[in-house]
Amino acid sequence: MFITFEGGDGAGKSTHVELLAEYLRESGREVVTTREPGGTELGRSIRELILYGGDVSPKAEALLYAADRAHHIATVVRPALARGAVVVADRYLDSSVAYQGVARDLGPEEVRQLNVWATDGLMPDRTILLDVPLEVGSARVGTTQDRIEAAGREFHEAVRGEFLQLASEDPARWRIVDASSDVDSVAGAVQAAVADLFDGEHP
Repeated sequence: MFITFEGGDGAGKSTHVELLAEYLRESGREVVTTREPGGTELGRSIRELILYGGDVSPKAEALLYAADRAHHIATVVRPALARGAVVVADRYLDSSVAYQGVARDLGPEEVRQLNVWATDGLMPDRTILLDVPLEVGSARVGTTQDRIEAAGREFHEAVRGEFLQLASEDPARWRIVDASSDVDSVAGAVQAAVADLFDGEHP
């Protein structure tokens, strides 16, 4: 199974990736957790360039994310899936569609096709959108922000709107979880959001 988490900055993706992984491991499953960018050595270098380096043009940004994703899928995700592991990832190609395709105005379909090509068409079995109002996410991030986090309210409103649109267009893959409540409540909602992938049994 390939499960991805999406959402704006401060939604709690990294926290709930780990909590879901712990929950799924309780029955002895192998679970691989990873993130984009940064799930490989190459990805960590790309992450540093994009988030903490100098200015990056929108098209270069989209191509760097796609390059990271191509390598990440080929070297981490597909091998794990091939041996029967569950892969739980903090962000995937839907982030590029929302951030670069819409908020950077590069065109969602163009960015989607770039990333479908980069990943040989691999799509998640389930995508969980952790949705929070911008004010909540911003408060959680605080004043120390990377280049994307500091992009401004209009940018992040566009990202949130696109995530909600993507979820509404593909309800079979997406589940929307209100991530503004306490951690335990959100974790329970996340577990419920993947239950059908495991035939309704405790994973």
